[in-house]
Amino acid sequence: MKFDRNTVIGFGLLAIMLFGFFYFNSKEKANYMREQARKDSIANASRPKPDTLAQKQQAAQADSADKQARAGNFTPAITGEEKLIITENDLMRVAFSTKGGQPRWVELKHFKSQDSSLVMLANSGFDHISYPIVTAEGKTMETNDLLFNGVDSTTNADGSKTIRLSLLSHDSSSTTAAIVHSYTIRKDEYMMDFDVKLNNVQQLLPQGQLNLTWAYQAAQQESDLTLEKRNTQVGFVENEDFDFFNITSRTSINFSKPVSWIGVRQRFFNSILISKDKFNSGNISWVENGDKTKKTISDFTSNMKLQLKGGGASFQLFYGPADYHLLRKYGQDMDKLINLGQSVYAFVRPLNKYVVMPVWDFIKGFVGNYGLVIALLTLFIRLLISPLSYKSYLSSAKMKALRPEIAQLKEKFGGDQQAMSMEQMKLFREAGVNPLGGCIPALLQIPIFFALYSFFNANVDLRGAGFLWANDLSAFDDVIKFGVEIPLLGNHLSIFTLTAVLTSLAISIYSMNMSPDQSNPVLKYMPYIFPVFLLFIFNTLPAALTWYYTVSNLITLLLQFVIQNYIIDHNKILAQIAENRKKPKTKSKWQERLEQMQEQQKKVKEMQQKGKR
Repeated sequence: MKFDRNTVIGFGLLAIMLFGFFYFNSKEKANYMREQARKDSIANASRPKPDTLAQKQQAAQADSADKQARAGNFTPAITGEEKLIITENDLMRVAFSTKGGQPRWVELKHFKSQDSSLVMLANSGFDHISYPIVTAEGKTMETNDLLFNGVDSTTNADGSKTIRLSLLSHDSSSTTAAIVHSYTIRKDEYMMDFDVKLNNVQQLLPQGQLNLTWAYQAAQQESDLTLEKRNTQVGFVENEDFDFFNITSRTSINFSKPVSWIGVRQRFFNSILISKDKFNSGNISWVENGDKTKKTISDFTSNMKLQLKGGGASFQLFYGPADYHLLRKYGQDMDKLINLGQSVYAFVRPLNKYVVMPVWDFIKGFVGNYGLVIALLTLFIRLLISPLSYKSYLSSAKMKALRPEIAQLKEKFGGDQQAMSMEQMKLFREAGVNPLGGCIPALLQIPIFFALYSFFNANVDLRGAGFLWANDLSAFDDVIKFGVEIPLLGNHLSIFTLTAVLTSLAISIYSMNMSPDQSNPVLKYMPYIFPVFLLFIFNTLPAALTWYYTVSNLITLLLQFVIQNYIIDHNKILAQIAENRKKPKTKSKWQERLEQMQEQQKKVKEMQQKGKR
């Protein structure tokens, strides 16, 4: 069989980058699983035996007595029933609780969960916003344990709605509103204002410092829990600089400089706490969930310190989709929570921001099906790099024209690979052929692939978008299910992965007929091996990415056929090669160094052979 060495070099480099990328991710996953197994083992070993009914009753009574003792002037606020005040706009419904004067849950109207109900954020018993206050001399209590019995709702002139929850202080002389939490929800906004006002701050917070606790549980929202964990991060702006950490890489962050905001990014949903006056310091820690039945990603607890400048503080809370354009309008680098290229792959972020995303937004403006949007985006990208593709195919055609002469060199030098390489380089230089000319498009595919890998993984447009047999382009299609876990492959076979593999194989076979014969067995069979590797690599990737790869391969096959059969004139190529041979040749410094190295290697080999004799 016949084969294009340049294509193999490109494929080889692409394979190395792909394997490196997925090896890094799999290593992180393995470390996570080992660490989680260790945590579960410790938790199981230290888990107490179930309490008896009497013990539970005693514990409840002790807790109630403790609260009574600590409540001080706020004793009436620890008894009574919790009430929910629900308000909404066109995007979300929010339930505010009188217990702690805080959001109890946020429901997103335009996004559905796996069970077809609406997505809900901050909807667990773990979620809360709280801070300690002085209730009496020598006594403190968290606002999360107190009932805000004063409730007031107002519709503002601009159409926004404000909910005020008041905590009353009961002393011997009067009843006053000691603390007021105000929440303002605007039309078509996921961002809400959160204002805290305190009467007699020095009494409630003697040091004037608000120690705010924001606890958030990231519940599972996607079908693939592993992929969702891999795409869950903590992001923040500290001292005007954005930074982030994957939850598998560490378990806590300490802040010593002013912090504008902290946020939790799940794959497609963000929860963010913003301080308008900036937190002075603080920390955030998290504990991952290793029990898949609980359907949660991780529990996050942040403790942030803010020195009050007056009688209160102003915050903002964001509970909504991970939408780049939406977050960008709020400034403060919030859009960097969206993974358009991070860490070692940050070099693809400009490609996504200034090329991929604008084209995507333009196409989706008049095409409703996202599978077709991906196909048109792929066509645009291939047209963009088509001049380089043409040069690649032209280089392959020139290599094909030199086949007879290369075959003669093989007969002349036999098994002397070094001499064969030197003569072949001379042949290429005389004919004006660049043997690496076919590598450029393959190399260019590498940053494009990683850019789209980031883009499709983070693009909330694809969530729940169906196309052909795939119900959700943001996840792998699992039409073929095995029912058992197969090593390296999983419990399913993605049909889009199959189409990507088969079209890659077709490209390799077609390319073999366009280039000189290859005697190296490793290089000879590489085009067959590479698609097999893709089967295992691509099987758990989002269907959007494997569909893109399929379309790109089909375009490649079509371009190869049209350019090589209808555009490239092989007679002109032969004539051009003949003309090139007549021209005086100049060697580049790289060619001179290469030939010197080859000459030195040849001399060393000859000396070694003489020594053996």
